[in-house]
Amino acid sequence: MFDFANQAYTLLIITVIYGDLFTRVIVGDSGDDYRLGNLLWSAALAFSYLAVVVTAPLCGAIMDYAAAKKRFLFVSYITTVVATAALYWVEPGFVVLGLLLIALSNYAYSMGESFVAGFLPDIAGPGEMGRVSGLGWSLGYIGGLCATAFALVVLGEVSAENVERMRWVGPFAAAFFLVCAIPTFLWLRERGRPQPLPFGTSYAAIGRRRLLRTLRSLGELRDLARFLVSLLLAMAGLYVIIAYAFIYGAQVIGWDESVRTLMFITTQISAALGAIAFGLLQDRWGAKRTYLATLLIWIVAILLIWATPPLTEAVNRLSGSDWQAQHLFLLAGGVAGLALGSCQSAGRTLVGLLSPPQRAAEFFGFWGLSLKLAGAIGLVGVGLLQAWIGLQGAILFCALFFAAAFVVALSVDEARGRMASSARGCHERLARRPPTAIDRLPSATASVTGSSHSSQP
Repeated sequence: MFDFANQAYTLLIITVIYGDLFTRVIVGDSGDDYRLGNLLWSAALAFSYLAVVVTAPLCGAIMDYAAAKKRFLFVSYITTVVATAALYWVEPGFVVLGLLLIALSNYAYSMGESFVAGFLPDIAGPGEMGRVSGLGWSLGYIGGLCATAFALVVLGEVSAENVERMRWVGPFAAAFFLVCAIPTFLWLRERGRPQPLPFGTSYAAIGRRRLLRTLRSLGELRDLARFLVSLLLAMAGLYVIIAYAFIYGAQVIGWDESVRTLMFITTQISAALGAIAFGLLQDRWGAKRTYLATLLIWIVAILLIWATPPLTEAVNRLSGSDWQAQHLFLLAGGVAGLALGSCQSAGRTLVGLLSPPQRAAEFFGFWGLSLKLAGAIGLVGVGLLQAWIGLQGAILFCALFFAAAFVVALSVDEARGRMASSARGCHERLARRPPTAIDRLPSATASVTGSSHSSQP
């Protein structure tokens, strides 16, 4: 239900409506092909993702120790709602206020995304994670479909003449998130048990120590470490598409309002179906194979997005037809939608499978770090590149991210990684277990025999 609720923010604010409104109306530098607006949009999102990179792993470590995942999730949820509702006061020319509110709301939303993922190992066993994660992403796209379809009908087109109605997109997204996430906080239980805080220390100090330990343990969990690198590369491309797909449609393709609405419906339905289908396949194929398949689909989708204008001309020349680029662009959107939720779902599942269960929130903090660092890298790179060569050429850069992610993921051994995670979890449980009489036998035997050491079983 939290996935269902928070997609209203992602789609209405980041993807479909507010990104287009900010770049073309709030900033409105049409004489320069909106390149300044695009660059500022990238900067606001990249700054928020970098803030997540700094804080998410620490919060994950503290949540595990204090059993406070639900409280952290609630704070991020309320902050997202308030900052999103405040977008109502951003008018054309209020660029600084818009930048601040986008950065704050996206930071809080992204932190909540990491926090809620930490519950996955609590509510699903290893054989069920793919199905449960896929169902969550699928419900998310259904929620986004409901919220955005209503907003598109009620608010109308993005234009300077319609700005008074478009300002309500922030309050509407905030209200949808506020209401639809209530079941999460009513019925989701905190299953962990808080550990007592030692005298003279703080949760922040404990969190820092655990982070250092986690960084060292990533050397032992090498498949998890490699996968996080692959995920960073893949999400660098994906976050650019999420932030720029509908901006690209407005600026490069020049679509009509009806085609924009049809693109939204196409991508949401294909994303929901892809999340369900690949979620079921994850438990049969394995999460790694599913993840690799989605990366290949993404490469095809990016090439189709980039090639839509010249491909339309070639089709019309060969067939004698009169297709418009905006209609062929729908095909690219459908292909991208298939991989959108399924790629993220498979990534979330693999992190859950490759992480020690007792430190799930901590490692999901690193999952959030990989995603948001990827977002910052991808958005800064494409933002600067589009300012130089334009948005159409810059979007092709995303295909390189997905190709690199595919190559790195080939070296990940899912079975070996799961064994290493299980062994690490057992080792940590034994380390916390109070010593028994049997544990003390070797030292007692050594003292009787006069030996200074004992053999280990």
